[in-house]
Amino acid sequence: MIVWINGPFGVGKSSTAELLHSKIESSHLYDPEQVGYFLWDNFPKEMKEKGDFQELEIWRSINYQIIKHMDDNYNGIIIIPMTITNIEYYNQIMGRLLEDGVKVYHFILNAYKEEIKHRLISRGEREESWAEQQIDRCLHAFKFNINGEKINTNNLKIEQVVDIIMKRIT
Repeated sequence: MIVWINGPFGVGKSSTAELLHSKIESSHLYDPEQVGYFLWDNFPKEMKEKGDFQELEIWRSINYQIIKHMDDNYNGIIIIPMTITNIEYYNQIMGRLLEDGVKVYHFILNAYKEEIKHRLISRGEREESWAEQQIDRCLHAFKFNINGEKINTNNLKIEQVVDIIMKRIT
């Protein structure tokens, strides 16, 4: 089983995933971004860091294969905190997993724009950071393009968000 935690950058995906992982004994925390970092570290300099690694088909393909392999060979819950806002990329990873019969719980953590900005600043981001510049794009995608179970986190602590997820997946 996969628990995918999606949402804008700074909304609390990683913190939620880490606490969820600590509460589920048979769980594994998987970070698809690590594949991107591996690619940037191993590509020739002319190919390095040219945009977002989600734009690379190889990044999407490798992540699909890794997640599918883990689901086929691991009896626990795989927890994935990762923002995906492009419907094509979503379909190439999550859509394929669903087509393959993998049980995927897809949660989208939401908050007001000002709350997300506050959280970004609280974690040490500067104003107008890359993450802050992505807020509108993310909020639009989650409202119109990407489906999942939305959790409004504006007035919730991480523990409460995790409790909501735990109730849905058990």
